[in-house]
Amino acid sequence: MTTIRHEAVVPLGAAGRRFDQALAEMFPDYSRSRLSGWIRSGAVTLDGVPAPPRQLLRGGERVQLQVELENEVSSAAEDIALAVVHEDEHLLVLDKPAGLVVHPGAGNPAGTLLNALLHHDPRLAELPRAGIVHRLDKDTSGLMVVARTLPTYTALVDLLSRHEVERQYEAVVLGTLVAGGTVDAPIGRSLGDRLRQAVRDEEDGKRAVTHYRVRERFRAHSLLQCRLETGRTHQIRVHLAHIGHPLVGDPLYGGGLKLPKGASAELAAALRGFRRQALHAEQLSFIHPATGEALSFGAERPADQQRLIDALRADLAEHGSDHY
Repeated sequence: MTTIRHEAVVPLGAAGRRFDQALAEMFPDYSRSRLSGWIRSGAVTLDGVPAPPRQLLRGGERVQLQVELENEVSSAAEDIALAVVHEDEHLLVLDKPAGLVVHPGAGNPAGTLLNALLHHDPRLAELPRAGIVHRLDKDTSGLMVVARTLPTYTALVDLLSRHEVERQYEAVVLGTLVAGGTVDAPIGRSLGDRLRQAVRDEEDGKRAVTHYRVRERFRAHSLLQCRLETGRTHQIRVHLAHIGHPLVGDPLYGGGLKLPKGASAELAAALRGFRRQALHAEQLSFIHPATGEALSFGAERPADQQRLIDALRADLAEHGSDHY
């Protein structure tokens, strides 16, 4: 259990402000909702006594905050290997393999990234979601950042909400695109299947923007670079399917097997054997919340995606670009 202690004096400029509003400005490392909860619990005092969140201040009061952080996560720690790309006292950057579920849930009560994180650092049990501030789908590989302290958790959530975490992906899709572009289409839960997301109208969906460019074209497929401006569930998968170029292997949004004319047995086997969405989070960049340092990390594409791309390149080399 970790104890948080802070003492401060209410600035004179905060006179007439509500207690909870002023506290959020005095302690920006913690979210407003968390600070309000601490006020209501009596963990924050004004001049030594508890005060309601809406109490108006005169300025100059002495604020004391003392909180015992109890576990917010009840899942068990499990000894699951983690590919740690970067680690310091504030955060972790991980390269998640395809097939690893991020959070425990229905059908996946254990064996998740969260369980692995609790084994790596038991103190993460004191943080919401064990410090996980964003996620990747089970069968998407690549980079994730995880907070190790409550202030870092708050700061990373804020960076994500302001779209100041750059996330770049590599995708293999059906069809040959001539040029890159942007998909700006709201996303919400599908009305026909609760496991799926779908492009919806602005009233029912949340704003979602994906930028993409073509890296390579093959005879019946394309290799894309995708950059998220927003971070909705299944965003890249939904958006690329929406424009008619679903991800190879995608079980929810894919368009099925597509073999170019005269495809070799090797290419047919590579495409049939790729049983997950061909999506890899290859680059992650952000400003370190504690140090202010600009950080950028890369993760090599996984072996199965490399084999798929090699097979597509070999097919193109055999048949030539005139067979698009």
